[in-house]
Amino acid sequence: MGQSSRHRNDRTKNLVGFCVGDVRYAVEILRVREIINPLSIVPLPHAPPSVLGVADHRGLVVPVLDLRRRFGLAPEAPTRRTKWIIVESDGRAVGLVVDAVTEVFGAGVDQRRDVPRLGSGDEARGIAAVFATSEGLWFVIDVDRVAAPAQALDVPSLSEIPS
Repeated sequence: MGQSSRHRNDRTKNLVGFCVGDVRYAVEILRVREIINPLSIVPLPHAPPSVLGVADHRGLVVPVLDLRRRFGLAPEAPTRRTKWIIVESDGRAVGLVVDAVTEVFGAGVDQRRDVPRLGSGDEARGIAAVFATSEGLWFVIDVDRVAAPAQALDVPSLSEIPS
């Protein structure tokens, strides 16, 4: 499903908020396909550490990336609040494991702040924007940069294997 074919009732709500650890993050709503409860994962040998494996979601083999590991936090066992945000990255679906989805909200240019430059890890962190709201700071992730380890997997060829 392309971004142009999406229908949103409230155009002022442009971000999906979620937590990883104690930090609030967001992703552009047009990049989100779906928010789901965790599914069964098939681990893949030699996958990057942040890639938990792949899951069968609606007939697609979707790589699943643990954002705790991707952001350098210790992995934790899933809770009832753990969700997967299925995002569109480079034309493919990727599952992002988050501790909790918090809200869908809007943030405007007046709330935008400069992304802090913290050194050589800036590219890996994948922060595209920072917004200040009444709840505090929200770090908007660059989906393509954050999902890059999952995109390195040759998932389309996996889905073509006859069963």
